[in-house]
Amino acid sequence: MIRNLPKFSPQSLKKSLLFASLPMLLVVGQPSLAQKSDGKQEEQTAQIIDEGLNRSEVMISAHELLDGIGARLSNSPQMRQAEAWAVQKFNGWGLKNVRKEGFEFGRGWSITSSSVKMVSPRPITLTAIPVAWTPSTNGVITSDIIVAPISKKAHFDEWRGKLAGKIVMISLPGTGNEPTRPAFRRLQGDDFSRLDEFRQPTHDPKANDRRLKRAEFAEALDAFLTSEGAVAWARRARRDGKLLHGEGYTHRVGRTPNLPGVEISAEDYRRLARLAKTGPAPTISINSNVQFHDEDTKAYNIIAEIPGSDPKAGYVMAGGHFDSWAGGDGAVDNASGSVTVMEAARILSKMKIRPKRTIRFILWAAEEQGLLGSLAYTEKHLASRPPAPASANGLARFFGWGNRFPITKKPGYNDMKAYFNMDNGSGKLRGIYAEGNAAAKPILSSWLSPFNSMGASRVVAGPTGSTDHVFMQQIGLPAYQFIQDPLDYFARLHHTNVDTLDHLRPADLRQASVVLAGILLQAANSEKTIPLRPLPTKPTATDPFKYDDPDDLVE
Repeated sequence: MIRNLPKFSPQSLKKSLLFASLPMLLVVGQPSLAQKSDGKQEEQTAQIIDEGLNRSEVMISAHELLDGIGARLSNSPQMRQAEAWAVQKFNGWGLKNVRKEGFEFGRGWSITSSSVKMVSPRPITLTAIPVAWTPSTNGVITSDIIVAPISKKAHFDEWRGKLAGKIVMISLPGTGNEPTRPAFRRLQGDDFSRLDEFRQPTHDPKANDRRLKRAEFAEALDAFLTSEGAVAWARRARRDGKLLHGEGYTHRVGRTPNLPGVEISAEDYRRLARLAKTGPAPTISINSNVQFHDEDTKAYNIIAEIPGSDPKAGYVMAGGHFDSWAGGDGAVDNASGSVTVMEAARILSKMKIRPKRTIRFILWAAEEQGLLGSLAYTEKHLASRPPAPASANGLARFFGWGNRFPITKKPGYNDMKAYFNMDNGSGKLRGIYAEGNAAAKPILSSWLSPFNSMGASRVVAGPTGSTDHVFMQQIGLPAYQFIQDPLDYFARLHHTNVDTLDHLRPADLRQASVVLAGILLQAANSEKTIPLRPLPTKPTATDPFKYDDPDDLVE
């Protein structure tokens, strides 16, 4: 999700149409370096291409999930519905060992209805959304606003005694950011060159402390505003264009915030701020009707398998996070990755193959709150680190996990031979990030080779972060993210209220499903496995002469 990615030429489009009719043409390239070619691999690859391009179900799955169920905030009723749907789909396709694997998460939350209006100096319905895991207003709250930018504890003193009875606007209004380049992009030659650069790792021992303070600030802010008598708070959406996000992280049981919070579109927020600056301050009303769900505080990863023939050969795995935020339907983030993983499972299951290694498919829970589903899986099956502080919430666990040593391997550590993650939107697959593992590039390139003519041909040195392969990488295991065309993922869709099925690209999702299925099958049958990097140990500071910035250390 943090990749900075961009072309689909008319020539490549013609090739794709040709390959859909003549799939065998795609597999006449060089045999895989990972195994001797006896013709079986080429035949199976042709079957994958034929099934995935000519009888695809990926968009039907997307329709059922997005139009039928919608947004999937962790532990919400919609997420529970989606979990049951995914289990049913996997079972219906003949996958084996289909199961839900739970871990402690916290409360669910959902929006029933919401309305934010400016009452004076004139009536306007504002574009706004409740912030996740903030409480209801319990009816309409009407009050004057006060613009009080607060982003750290050091700002509290400035506003003491000034907030009673107010709806507090905690963000600076800013001045707008008109786009300077097209929102919709596909990758071109120079983009790949920039991705194929080895980056030396850096380690700042104090960086984690700064991140932890920011991650836990929401609770401190709520306590301060409550103590000052504020009645609600509002923040500015970080994108222009009337886009909303609504992210929030106060999902811990027994730690319910006191005050309702809303996110107001950037344009509406600035109007309110301008009126407050010139006076008198506008009056707004908030009616936030939301619900907490405490029936089951566990979140669940959904797992399904195609069993391997050799129980000692381990497994390969593909996954994408199943949860989303509540603003839109969570289409490109990350229903697109989830249905691609599911379609790859369907294709391979329909072929009735028996690979050497088990192929495992997994839909991660609670990625948006700190990669918690993949963290739970890693700690249960692969490796552990010293425990986090008892007070650490989801984000704090995410920021701190990679900095705690030593790493203790679990018995299943060596069983996981390769993991491929899908979480870069709905763009076509263009290659794989090797995450700085130069020794992995030859075998990854060989697994991609049957799909080079589909546009999936690059293995680049660069790393990626902030999605579900991260914790496996941090313990030295071969876990990778795909390079994908960015389309309008970061420009306007990522975490926003317009993230709906309309923005999925069917041809790209069919291509991605085929490439993923093909790579998984090759990895499952390969005589060679991806070379492991050394088990990480505690690094030294990259800059031993660095002085702390006092502003960074102030809470």
